[in-house]
Formats: sequence, C-alpha cells, structure tokens
Amino acid sequence: MVILDVAIVNVALPSIKTDLGFSRTGLQWVITAYAILFGGTLLLGGRLADLLGRRRMFVAGLALFALSSLLSGFAWSAGSLIAFRAVQGLGGALLAPAALSLLMTTFAEGRERNRALGIYGAASGSGAAAGVLLGGVLTSYFGWSWIFFVNVPVAAIAIALTPYLLRESRADLAHRHFDLAGAASVTSGLMLLVYGLTRATTDGWGSPVTLGLIGAAAALVAAFVAIESRSRSPLLPLRIFRLRALSAANVTMALVGAVSFSEFFVLTLYVQDVLHYSAVESGVAFVAFALSVVVASNLAQAVVGRVGVRPTLVAGLALATISLGLLTRLPVDGHYFWDLFPAFVLGGAGLGFAFVPVTIASLTGVERADAGVASGLVNTARQIGGAIGLATVSTIAASASSSYAHSHGVAVGSGAAAVSGFQTSFDVLGGLLVAAIVVVGVFLRPAREQVEEIEPVELQEAA
Repeated sequence: MVILDVAIVNVALPSIKTDLGFSRTGLQWVITAYAILFGGTLLLGGRLADLLGRRRMFVAGLALFALSSLLSGFAWSAGSLIAFRAVQGLGGALLAPAALSLLMTTFAEGRERNRALGIYGAASGSGAAAGVLLGGVLTSYFGWSWIFFVNVPVAAIAIALTPYLLRESRADLAHRHFDLAGAASVTSGLMLLVYGLTRATTDGWGSPVTLGLIGAAAALVAAFVAIESRSRSPLLPLRIFRLRALSAANVTMALVGAVSFSEFFVLTLYVQDVLHYSAVESGVAFVAFALSVVVASNLAQAVVGRVGVRPTLVAGLALATISLGLLTRLPVDGHYFWDLFPAFVLGGAGLGFAFVPVTIASLTGVERADAGVASGLVNTARQIGGAIGLATVSTIAASASSSYAHSHGVAVGSGAAAVSGFQTSFDVLGGLLVAAIVVVGVFLRPAREQVEEIEPVELQEAA
C-alpha cells in the first residue's frame, strides 16, 4: 500500500489538476508533499518503533495513513490535498520501518526470515508497477478520489488482524531516552534534501534556491552525524555501520532505488506521450513488469538459501542492466511486444532478484534493539536514492531532448526528441546498476566472512 501509493497518484494527476484547479507548477506538490514527509521521517519512524513498540507504531502508521487517504479523497482544494498528502507521507514513514522490523524480529535470521523477506520483496518491488495499473483503472472508471479511498479498507482490515497475528516487540534497552537533537537535525536535513532535489527539476541544479537547499541539507546531516557520535542514546547508532554488509546493502539500495523510481517515471512518459496509451492501457502494459517482480521475489529467497546473497544480488542487477540496455534502443513508433515486453520481463525479474537479497543483507547481523532503525535506514536509502535519481534523470532527459531538437531541426516536444532524452536516461541508469554491481562485488562479503566480522563487534559491544 505504501509503495503503490507513490505510483498510483502519477496516473491521476491530469484529472486532479482539472478538478481542483492546480497550476502546472503547483501540481508537482501532490507528489512532493508526500515524498518530503515520507523520506524525511523514515529514520525517526524506525527509532520510534524500537522505543515505543513496533506493533504499536505499525497500527499508528496504518491509522494515520488511512485517515489521511480518506481526507485526500474528499479534498476540496489544491491546498487541502497537499496538506493531507503530507500527513499521508508521515503515516507511511511510521508504517514502513515498523513493518520491516516486525518481520526481522518475528522470524529467525536465515531460511525463515529469507522466505518472509521474499514475500515482502514481492509486494514492495511490484508496488510501483501495480500502482500504475490500479491508478489507471480507478481513475478511468471511478474517479481520482478512489485512488485514495482504496487504502481505507486495506488499512482497516490490517488493523483488525494485527492483534491476532503480530506480537508486540521493542528494543531491550536499559533506558528510554529519545535523541531529540538527532531527530530534529536528520529529519530537517532529509526533508530539505528531498525538497531541494524536487526544486532542481524545475529551477535547475545551478539555481541559488537549489544550491541553498542542498547546502543546508548537507549541513544538517553533518550536524546529525556529529550529534550521534556524542549521544548516549543516539537515534541512529553509528556502530551499525561497522557491519560491512549493512553499509554495502544501503549503498546498493540507494542505487537500485534511483533506477527503479526513474525507470518507471521515464517509461510512463514514453507509453503515454510517445505511444499515446491511455491511463488504462498504460496500467495494463506494466502488468508484465509487476508479475515478473512477484515471481522473481518469491524465487529469490530460495536462491539465496542455495547460492548466497551476493551471487543472487549480482544476478538480479545484471538482469536489470540488460533490460535497460534493451530500452536504450526504444524507437519513436515502438511496438509493445517487440520493444517493451522483453525489457519488462527482464527488468522485473532483475529487480525481484535484487530487492530480496539487498534487504536481507541490510538486516544481517543487526541487533534486535536496532531492528527498527535499521529498517528505517534501508527504506530511507531507497527513498532518498529514488529522489536523487529522479531529479537527475529528469534533468538529463530534458537536456538530451533539447540537444537533439537543436541538432536535428525538430521541435523540443516532438516524439523523436523525447525518445532521444529517454534513451540517454536509460544509458545513465544502466551505469548506476553497473556501479551497484561493483559495490556488491567489492564490499559485500560471503556469509562466512560476514559472520567472522560480526562476532568481534558483538563481543566488543558486550564488553
């Protein structure tokens, strides 16, 4: 529900713009308001789950997400929808890390947890593709309000089942102190970073506003690191970065997030603006991608059990890279089954085989007391990576389209110019996946070496 909501709104934006009277520049805030609160408060949500109870924060996140979804559906103006979307992002930030940390603390590390994370990865990895499909159907046949209303029964059922299916758990700590300074600095820094990256897509990377926002974000994050290094009860214990698997996995997740967010954005523009698919046709087109993610994610947990995290993750990243290589050849008059379908199947399988092992690696060796913050960290890496990737790719695509238009004497808005920009974007995204493969190959050690690394850390902490 949380991942799907990011994509489902994109399809409905034209209808929302007409009904609520959004300006062209104001419409982006329907996405931005959610992204700022979601990406900025994930670490905070993860630590609150550790301190106050993971099941409690899971239910609180569900309730807040459902309430804000209901209010978004009833929004009466542009300002009200933006405000409710911001609250929805906060609900998602409480919900997502609590959900992942509950999986971590419920299932023992190894085969059981890998199987649970395979199912989690299937839901998470297919969320964006499913969102495009569901968004198209709901918007076309029921109206844009239903893209928000659909969350309410899902959340209500989950809240009703939670007391029967989930046990409460929290960090086993001698104190319950809260790192207020750390929470304020990192939340402010991440929110400013997401906002600055969003402004970069419209104002340009060199504009004073963009540079000022990103500079302020960097200063706040630097202050957060300094605060955490001295805090007796840190929001994010810096010692967890001594787990090499966790550090490598979070870098990899940021790169995968950049690719997945950007790829769906560019492909949606291609099928709607170049191939002129309707909202429903666009959704149906992504079914192949979504099904491939689901199948591959459920297979990945078994493959990890046989060959290990690193080979499985490298195979997934390689498949996704090949998929992007096929997409760099997209023509103006593309045909779905010849030009898109093979890339969708390969790309979905690649992301499915990547999401599961990278999530497993991000939680390997993490103490139960840090389950929430580790879950918040990997979700933050994905979200911030996606925001950076989307802003960068949008700029690159626009620049490449403009260059093509000037050199070939065609309009900037023509299909040929747009496709040239999209092809350049896929080249860049393929390069990011190659970088991810290098990170995994160099820094993500096999399981035996990871265990040897974890044991001295645990002994040192016990001492």
